[in-house]
Amino acid sequence: MLKSIRNLLTAGALAATAFVPFTQAAEDTVKVGVLHSLSGTMAISETSLRDVLLMAFDEINASGGVLGKKIEPVVVDGASNWPLFAEKAKQLLEQDKVAVTFGCWTSVSRKSVLPVFEKDNGLLFYAVQYEGEELSKNIFYTAEAVNQQATPGVDYLLDELAKKKFYLLGSDYVYPRTTNLVLKEYLASKGISAESIKEVYTPFGHTDYQQIVAEIKQFAASGDACVVSTLNGDTNVPFFRELANSGIKSEDCPVISFSVSEDEFRGLPTKDLVGHLGAWSYFMSVDTPANTAFKEKFFSWLEKSTVPGIEKKGRVTNSPMVLSYDGVYIWKAAVEKAGSFDVDKVRAALESGITFDGPSGKVTMQANHHLTKNVYVGETLPNGQFKILKSYESVYGEPFLKGKFK
Repeated sequence: MLKSIRNLLTAGALAATAFVPFTQAAEDTVKVGVLHSLSGTMAISETSLRDVLLMAFDEINASGGVLGKKIEPVVVDGASNWPLFAEKAKQLLEQDKVAVTFGCWTSVSRKSVLPVFEKDNGLLFYAVQYEGEELSKNIFYTAEAVNQQATPGVDYLLDELAKKKFYLLGSDYVYPRTTNLVLKEYLASKGISAESIKEVYTPFGHTDYQQIVAEIKQFAASGDACVVSTLNGDTNVPFFRELANSGIKSEDCPVISFSVSEDEFRGLPTKDLVGHLGAWSYFMSVDTPANTAFKEKFFSWLEKSTVPGIEKKGRVTNSPMVLSYDGVYIWKAAVEKAGSFDVDKVRAALESGITFDGPSGKVTMQANHHLTKNVYVGETLPNGQFKILKSYESVYGEPFLKGKFK
């Protein structure tokens, strides 16, 4: 199944790069960049963000556009190649002259493009959970900060499940390593000893988890252990398959994942992973009229979409998609408040506080370029959805946590 999905994504990537659905004269449109991996190891996660962005643009265009201009998306493929992300960012800003870009998933891709956006004074909206310890005047982080995902997730393990041993497993790059630096300080402040924490990293695309899962099984033999996973991309598939094959169940050693959502579960042995946990700002199972309407609009858009190579069957919604969607409408509101697409004026409008009632509840852009938003902890169900176990309302996004808990 995963191979066929990858083939479809890869085949659609090149066509999507050239996809421009509008024919209006240039003065009637505003170019908006979409910079995601539509091929490579991260395509399993990022392609859905392209899709929901295009849906949001279509919605806005159908209602008259932004300041009377229709959005003209310029979609480029970062191809899970971090230096290529920087090249594509330069293309969007210097050749295509986009007013704003929505994109990046991994922190290494974001950090690759950051100097380009700062040099050219571009505007990037970043929608995927990240490690914090960064604040750029050219980036607005609709993403979950550590205190809006990782620490609430760990609190659930500590307070609700009484876990005392933590196996920190992540992909080998900046987001997992920095997040785990914060989590180790946080766990220490909660009385967890260094001997009760193990930290392991694997490369992107890693496939052999037999030894690591055997280690986890031994680590969890005491009955009070858990896994905190910051594995990213399609490496989650072999990890969870090996975990299921080993016989480790959630009641033995629960795994809480910060990079696995409903979208990634489509390629996983979900029936064997019931009870494992996730923490996000949104679950597809959020029971509100706004979320019901959002899901209906997305699935209707998929059916009608003419985007080349787009996958239509078995689709779901997830937090990075919703935070991307929220970002588009927050940007639109800021442009309208500023009365201009000028980056400096739009930035000032954003920093003054823009609120949007999104599928997961009200979100508000803070002066520090992060969102105040809801946080949910949920457990995996056999159908690949999450049952919400705990929620936190209106959590302020705090990017700088390293050293705070010492």
